[in-house]
Amino acid sequence: MLRSIWDDVKREFSYGNMVTRLIIANIAVFVAFGFLLLFFWLGNAGEVPPLYYTIRRFFMIPADGWELLTHPWSIITHMFMHDGFFHILWNMLMLYWFGRIVGDFIGNQRVLPLYLLGGLVGAAMFLLTSNLMPNVVGAQYALGASAGVMAIVVAAGAIAPDYIMRLIFLGDVKLKYIVAVLIFLDLMSIPANQNSGGAFAHLGGAAFGFLFVRQLQNGVDLAQPVNAFLDSIGAFFSSLFGGGRQSRRGPKVAYKNPNLKRRPRSGNKSGNARSDSDQDYQERLDAILDKIKKSGYGSLSEEEKEFLFNASKK
Repeated sequence: MLRSIWDDVKREFSYGNMVTRLIIANIAVFVAFGFLLLFFWLGNAGEVPPLYYTIRRFFMIPADGWELLTHPWSIITHMFMHDGFFHILWNMLMLYWFGRIVGDFIGNQRVLPLYLLGGLVGAAMFLLTSNLMPNVVGAQYALGASAGVMAIVVAAGAIAPDYIMRLIFLGDVKLKYIVAVLIFLDLMSIPANQNSGGAFAHLGGAAFGFLFVRQLQNGVDLAQPVNAFLDSIGAFFSSLFGGGRQSRRGPKVAYKNPNLKRRPRSGNKSGNARSDSDQDYQERLDAILDKIKKSGYGSLSEEEKEFLFNASKK
C-alpha cells in the first residue's frame, strides 16, 4: 500500500501542474515535521523536548535581522512550513482553488514565481512591521504559505474578477467579492491582535499579487527573471549529475490582451502551415478563457476542459 501511495505521489509530482507540485511539497514538509515530532515525543517520555522547537526555528523566518543573516535560507523555507493541521489545510485548499484559475488564465509557468515572490514580499512586511511596531506584532518568528497563497488569490481576482465560484450555503459568488472578504478579514485581525504579524504578511503578498497582474497586463512579466534563475539552477544540477534534461514549460502566452489586434492571415505559402495551426490553437484557447470569464469553469464541455488541461501542461 505504501509503495502504491509513493508511486502515485511521484507520478503527480512529475506530470502534474505547478499547483499540484506546490501542494505536494508543502504536505511533504508537514508530514516530515510530524514524524519528527512523534519521534521526539516517544523518545522523551511523552513530552516534546526543546530541541524539536529549536530545529523548527532553524527553518522559520525570524523577526531579528541579525538572526536572519545567519539563517538566509529561512526566507524560502518558511513558506513551506505550517503550524497545525488546519493551518496547512486552509492554505492548500486556497492554493488549489485559486491556483488553478491563475494557471488557466496566465499560464502554469507563472504560478511558482508568483508564489515565491508573494512569499518574499510577505516576509519583508513581517520583518518591517515586527521591528517598527513590536508591541503590535509581537511574534518573533513566522511560518506558513499564506503570503504566497494570498498573492495567488488576489492575482486570480485581478485577472478574472467576475469569475464565478460556487460556495457551500452561498451558491454562486463572483471572485472579486471572495477576495475582498479575505482581505477584509486580514485587516480586521490586526487591531484584534489575532496573528497581526501574519496578517501584515498576508497583505504584503496580496499587494504583490495585484501588482504582478497589472504589470503583466502592461507587458512586464515579473515571472521571467525568476524562471530564468530557476532554470539556471536546474541546468547546473542537471550538468552536475549528468541528467541534462530540461523540464517542459507551460504555455508561453495564456493572457489575452484585448487591445492587441490580430494580423490578417496571409495565404498558406511555404512555411505558413505551422503558424496557421498555432494561430488556430491560440484562438481556441482564447475562446475557452473568455467563456470561463463570462460563465465560469463549470460551463465548459468535457472536450474544452480536456483541451485547457492539456494546454496548461505544455
